Amino acid sequence: MLDIKMIREQPDFVRERLAVRGAGDETRIDELLKLDEQRRKLLAEVEALKATRNRVSKEIGGLMGKKMFAEADARKQETRDLGDQIAELDRQASAAELGRDEVLLRLPNLPHGSVALGKTAEDNPLIRTNGQKTEFGFKPKSHVELCESLKLVDFARGAKLSGSGFLLYTNWGARLERALISFLLDLHTTEHGYTEVSPPYVISRDCMVGVGQFPKFADQAYAVREGEDNSTLGSLYLLPTAEAPVANIHREEILPGRQLPIFYCAYSPCFRAEAGAAGLGTRGMIRVHQFDKVELIKIVEPEQGYAELEKLVANAERVLQLLGLHYKVIQLCTGDMGFASAKTYDIEVWAPGQGQYLEVSSCSNCEDYQARRMNLRYKTEAGENRFPHILNGSGTALARLFVALVETHQQADGSVAIPAALQPYLKADQIPA
Repeated sequence: MLDIKMIREQPDFVRERLAVRGAGDETRIDELLKLDEQRRKLLAEVEALKATRNRVSKEIGGLMGKKMFAEADARKQETRDLGDQIAELDRQASAAELGRDEVLLRLPNLPHGSVALGKTAEDNPLIRTNGQKTEFGFKPKSHVELCESLKLVDFARGAKLSGSGFLLYTNWGARLERALISFLLDLHTTEHGYTEVSPPYVISRDCMVGVGQFPKFADQAYAVREGEDNSTLGSLYLLPTAEAPVANIHREEILPGRQLPIFYCAYSPCFRAEAGAAGLGTRGMIRVHQFDKVELIKIVEPEQGYAELEKLVANAERVLQLLGLHYKVIQLCTGDMGFASAKTYDIEVWAPGQGQYLEVSSCSNCEDYQARRMNLRYKTEAGENRFPHILNGSGTALARLFVALVETHQQADGSVAIPAALQPYLKADQIPA
C-alpha cells in the first residue's frame, strides 16, 4: 500500500500521480486524509484521558491513606467514567483506522516518473524487438489445427472435464508442456541465479492482499471451501500466480540486510476465474482459466530496484531467444499498468498462426508497495528497518508460449520442429506428423 506519511506530507503529489492512471483514484485522497486525521485526533484524546485517569488513580491512594473514603470513592467513580470514555474513543479510533486502511488497500501504486503517460494499450511505447517474423512457404496453421492434427490437446474432453477455459494436454502435448516447464526452471536457476521454490497452490487471503490481488480483484479468484463447511469459504484461494505465495514467503519478517538480494523462481499452475471476461468460450489456448507458469520474484534494496527490473526483463527475454521466437518488449503506459506496479514491461511473442503478438511475460517493479501490505522489512547496517522493493516477472507463461512455439516451428509436412535448447528435455528434435 502507499505510505500514509507520504500522503499526509505530499497530498498534491499523490493526487497527481494517481490521476495519470486515469481511474479516478485521486478523488479518494480527501476521504483518506479525513479518516486519518479523525483517527489521530481520537488517539490524542485517548492519551489525554489515560493521563488524567493515571493522575486520578494516584490521588485515590493518597485519599485512602488520609482515610478520606468519600472523596476516594468519588475519584474511583471518576476513573470508571474515564475508562468508559476511553473505551468508546478507542472504538471510534479503530473504526476510523479500519475505514482509512480500507481506502488505502484500494488505492493502486503510484507510477514511476519514467513511465510513459497514456490511457490505453495503444499508448504503450515499443522498447525493442528481437528476431524476425517467420516466413513460410506454405499457409501456416493455427495452434488449434496443429493441436488437433498432432493430438497435442483435446479441447473437447478438457471442456467435458471442467468446462470452457480448461485444457487436456495429451501425448506429445503433455510432454512438451512438461519439457517447457523443466527448461524454464533450469534456465533461471542455473544461468540467472534464482533459487527454486515449490509453493502451496492453496493460499491464504492475507497472501492475496499482500500482493494487491485483494480486495480489488476478489471477483477473479477461485475461493476454496473445506468439505461441506461453508464458514471456511473465503479463507483460502487457488493461487492466481506463484507471485502470490512466493512474494509473501517473508511476510511479517525483518530480514538482515546482508540477506538481500533474494531471487526466487517457482513453477505453479495458475487459476483465474476472470468473472465476466469475454472470449473464454472460444476454442484454443489464448485465454484459459488454468495455465502453467514459471514465476520470478526479486526482493532487493530500493536503490537496486530499477537496475534489477532491467535484468529481470532480460532473464525472461532469454527464454524466447533460446526458443527461436520473434518478440517485442513494450513499456506499459500509466493508464495500462497493473494495480500494484510502479513500472512494467510486457514481452509479447509473435504467433504466426494467430497473426498477432501474445503477451507471455509481464515484469514489474512494485517498489515498496507490496512490502508495506505484507509488512516485510529488512534491517540496514545502521540498524534502520526499511521496506524493500519487490519485483515480479513471468519467466514465462504457458499456454501462450506453447502456442507461439508450435505455430512458429511448424513444418510443411505438418510436424513441429523442436528448438535445440528444448531437445534434451523432450528427447526429440520434432513432434512427428
